[in-house]
Amino acid sequence: MEKKDLQIPNISCNHCVMTIKNELSEIDGVSSVQGDAQKKQVTVEYDTPASIDKILDKLKEINYPAQ
Repeated sequence: MEKKDLQIPNISCNHCVMTIKNELSEIDGVSSVQGDAQKKQVTVEYDTPASIDKILDKLKEINYPAQ
């Protein structure tokens, strides 16, 4: 199980966090997505077949690119 903290400057509210949670949860292998709108950060836990590249690609696709 991998766990990554990602900084996402485009997060402005809890609605943004919910959008990210919903989208990332659709990736096979993602088991948990937690977010903090004030810190502009999400924590993702995942296993194969998910990968950090798939997660980062999805974030770019939905307009929340990680730094």
